[in-house]
Amino acid sequence: MKFILATKENMTEYFSEDGKVFPVTVLSAGPVTVTRIFGKEKDGYNSVQVNFGINKKRQKIKEFRLKPTDTTEVKVGDSIDVSVFAPGDIIQVSSISKGKGFQGVVKRHGFSGGPRTHGQKHSEREPGSIGGGLRTHVPKGMRMAGRMGSLRITQKNLKVVAVDSENNVMLVGGAIAGKRGTVVEVVGR
Repeated sequence: MKFILATKENMTEYFSEDGKVFPVTVLSAGPVTVTRIFGKEKDGYNSVQVNFGINKKRQKIKEFRLKPTDTTEVKVGDSIDVSVFAPGDIIQVSSISKGKGFQGVVKRHGFSGGPRTHGQKHSEREPGSIGGGLRTHVPKGMRMAGRMGSLRITQKNLKVVAVDSENNVMLVGGAIAGKRGTVVEVVGR
């Protein structure tokens, strides 16, 4: 199983040898240091814990669960860099999406709002009725205004387009959720 932690840098275009253009996200990946290995006998499950970051303030510790069929050749103190991935690898990337703050129902859920005519003066972007009837409370899951974004997003079946081992840079096809500097988890199949 291949895995690494990275930071999202920016998006750009990548030109292949045959002249095709691909939109890619640039990830500054690793190196990460293995800090602990969890075993089935002692801990009840198999995983590898890695540390990503230079100092304690900007440090990220993440644990990658291993399948029972996976074998680990890494030891505590080993360093994993971007060279474990190759162009053409299929990966899944998890990150925290951009936070958009408190938003109304039109932006958050795509409501159309009220009519602009027939005496509707200030209710163009209001949610309208939430359903009266015999109800005395707001039911769970009612789509209303609230905080939007800052969610953990996992994107599967992304393709590694290019890998630069000298600069620890990886180009992944397509867009990855999050702002610049977001720590992302990259897991290969």
